[in-house]
Amino acid sequence: MKQRTGDPWKPADRYGRELPAFTVNLIVRDVSRAVGFQTEVLAATVHYSDADFAALNVGSVELMLHADHTYDKHPWYAPLTRGERRGLGAELRVFGVDPDAVERRARTRGSSIIQPATTKAHGWREVMVEDPDGYLWAVGVPTPPKPGS
Repeated sequence: MKQRTGDPWKPADRYGRELPAFTVNLIVRDVSRAVGFQTEVLAATVHYSDADFAALNVGSVELMLHADHTYDKHPWYAPLTRGERRGLGAELRVFGVDPDAVERRARTRGSSIIQPATTKAHGWREVMVEDPDGYLWAVGVPTPPKPGS
């Protein structure tokens, strides 16, 4: 059941039509806690947030967060409320965000660092952090090309 009081940020149909071709929607236990991680660790920009829903931008990715309780009519509701693990098998990759800064902010906040900032053979320096709902974020930037590449 929705917990928002007052009018939403904008009409749902308008927001839906404004979304880019690819958007991530995460179902979270607590929108406020999830927004805290997104802003403090991933340096997200918040367009809107309330107890039910948040709209953010991480890097250049539009992201939605919906609280578990907003899915009370959805088949996922029972597993969500049982507290089953989320996100396993999905890696949310955002490039163009400084992985060393993300790691520092994640450590300060006490977030789980799955893999510290590392320069990879695939041409990226990246860090992998887990958010409070168990979603894995791989965040990084391109590394300079090797001579002769």
